[in-house]
Amino acid sequence: MEIWNVLDEFLPQLLLVLFALIMPALDYFFKDKRVLAFAALAPLVAYALALVSWTIGGYWEPAISEPRIGLLEVNLFSGVFALAFVAVGIIVVLSSPEFIKAERNQGEYYALLLLAITGMTVVALATDLIVLFVGLEVAGIASFALSGFSKREKRSAEAATKYFIVGGFSSALTLFAISLFYGVSGTTEIAAMGPQMDAMFADVDGTHSVAVLATVMLIAGLGFKIAAVPFHMWAPDVYEGAPTPVSGLLAAASKKMGFAALFKIFLLGLVVVKADWDVAIGIIAILTMTVGNLVAVVQTNIKRMLAYSSIAQAGYILMVLPIGTEYAVAGGLFHVLTHAFMKSGAFMVVAALAVRGVGESIDDFKGLGKRSPFLALAMTLFLFSLAGIPPLAGFASKFVLFSSAVDASIAPGGQSWLLWLAVAGVLNSALSLYYYARVVKRMYMEKGSDERIAIPKMTGVAILFALVMTILLGVYFDAVLELCQEAAGSLLQSVP
Repeated sequence: MEIWNVLDEFLPQLLLVLFALIMPALDYFFKDKRVLAFAALAPLVAYALALVSWTIGGYWEPAISEPRIGLLEVNLFSGVFALAFVAVGIIVVLSSPEFIKAERNQGEYYALLLLAITGMTVVALATDLIVLFVGLEVAGIASFALSGFSKREKRSAEAATKYFIVGGFSSALTLFAISLFYGVSGTTEIAAMGPQMDAMFADVDGTHSVAVLATVMLIAGLGFKIAAVPFHMWAPDVYEGAPTPVSGLLAAASKKMGFAALFKIFLLGLVVVKADWDVAIGIIAILTMTVGNLVAVVQTNIKRMLAYSSIAQAGYILMVLPIGTEYAVAGGLFHVLTHAFMKSGAFMVVAALAVRGVGESIDDFKGLGKRSPFLALAMTLFLFSLAGIPPLAGFASKFVLFSSAVDASIAPGGQSWLLWLAVAGVLNSALSLYYYARVVKRMYMEKGSDERIAIPKMTGVAILFALVMTILLGVYFDAVLELCQEAAGSLLQSVP
């Protein structure tokens, strides 16, 4: 293959890395640090526009049937995930200038953001377990540093330490699982693992126990990445201690990176032995959504509440794996997109308030409807969308997810127990409305300070962008769902 074709395939990642490398130099030469934000936005916006234009222009069609290079595959599935990552990156960069203006080394901050997004997009594109692991590590190491960026705050250092320890343990489990899969299958190519799985789980040559151990360790390793129960305890502490824009990046993008890896490995490499792991992951999904929502009810800190809410949302998306149909995968992709906007938007509202001296306690939101009508309205719509209230985006994506479980349970030859996934999802969504409504009650029905809150301009643009997308994805969901169904097809047609 010609070198220019290879470079064309890697061009978005090379562009992100290039801008990451020049960020410290820009920090040195420019006194106005907003230049750094605009410089970081340039490759992200270019990548987002390219993803959208490629999708509309049908760029993906040839790539779906024939990968261009062996280790990365550009198709509609990877494009949807990459678009979610880049969109969250844009929102976080827009919200960062005011939040970190008192910090040193702002060039390094934006460089780390770009490297984190680079790692996430590599995971979305990867067709090989080693490349996928490299992407996980690039994003993970950058995220460790970002979570401890507020060096003068003890809780930020604590967050970085906890995240580093848990992340290192997660990486060790994942890498060991990959080594075991390679040892018994002889390949690290995800799609090529499939034909080997039947023999492995049928105890041919004594490989059954090794294959089971590898699968369990992979569930644990990636379970830490997505904060699934019982691997979730790090998330609330890290989200609370990290700078709020970084918390939004972790909740809205980093966790979705884990799902990109899970979808690829379990729906391609391990799908032929789905009967050996689907019940276990179904139980984890129900536990994750239930524990996340139950613990969120008693939280008094808004960032911890959003962290537990994010855990619950991971449980909803995790339903996709045991269901395994194209419709379910489409619903999972749809929820990845909607959650990226509504969760990042909610964290950016918290960041905008923090810049103006408003605390992170839920009681600090009292009277926000009068102090800042825009922020109060935006937060209300984000929270109601997370709860699944129509006609917002969260309702549309949850409807597809839950209905996919019902469809799979009543289909000929389907498994009736999948219906319980839908029941658990609906009940948990109803429960989540309680703690979301509690915040709305504080904003509109309880009296607080009368001092008006000025919204930082760039943060306001970020919140407005997330809000518009949250509304549009709910109102015009047909076109987005059709796109997600095509993306699901581009993934599942690779199954051997």
